[in-house]
Amino acid sequence: MPELPEVETFRRSIEKVMKKKKIVKVIAKDEPVVFDETPAKKFVKQMTGATVTGSERRGKYFWLKLDRKPWPIFHLGMTGSFEIYTAKTLPKVKPRSLRAEFEMSDGTYVWFKDPRKFGRVRVANDPLTEGAVSRLGYDPLYNFPTAKALFEILNARKAPIKALLLDQSIFAGVGNWIADEVLFQSGLSPFRAARSLTMNDVKNLRSSILKIVKKAVSVSADSEKFPKSWLFHHRWGKGKNAMVAGHKIQFVTVGGRTSAWVPELQS
Repeated sequence: MPELPEVETFRRSIEKVMKKKKIVKVIAKDEPVVFDETPAKKFVKQMTGATVTGSERRGKYFWLKLDRKPWPIFHLGMTGSFEIYTAKTLPKVKPRSLRAEFEMSDGTYVWFKDPRKFGRVRVANDPLTEGAVSRLGYDPLYNFPTAKALFEILNARKAPIKALLLDQSIFAGVGNWIADEVLFQSGLSPFRAARSLTMNDVKNLRSSILKIVKKAVSVSADSEKFPKSWLFHHRWGKGKNAMVAGHKIQFVTVGGRTSAWVPELQS
């Protein structure tokens, strides 16, 4: 599933080619699952003719800012993505996974694709105060709390720290691999009760979140450019033989999600 770095990378790419340009044509499939709050035909009418003035993101949601309301909000789900084309590079055959197409005034085409239809396209007059976005917690790139404030938040919770890291009402944009990486680099067990963390633990946790997210964003979410020491490179599909830095990786379920961790290095 795309996490904060992937979504931020898409946002930047989309803004770069759409900003200050008019949406001259929109094609959207009539799929109530993807367009679950605004019918596709209505969405097309709302978007056509509007000029993109910028974009913004919180957690795993991002939206385009237009010269009129409402604004389109995108959530990529598990398999959502965007592709950018010119008139010359535009594929002649449109894939079945294409959910929406935006044609811009300069001839740029932006596709929103989602093979499994877990993504969502919605609209809002003010995304930060409406719907799912308004219920998000702290975003590592925008409004992250101080160590003291974070300690107070976690000190009031008895749930395992891994489960809380995945709680979007607290840590917006943090997904499974980021949470595992944060705990690995912080030396914390995913089973630790949040309220058992010391101030020093929380400082390390906070530092790891910011460092990991900022690094991933700085390389446009290209995992091949992540530091080789990261758990990320060793956690995929290796089961009992998975190792990192000479230590065995264990795969367990915490908070309903599979977690990769190294007991010898995390406590």
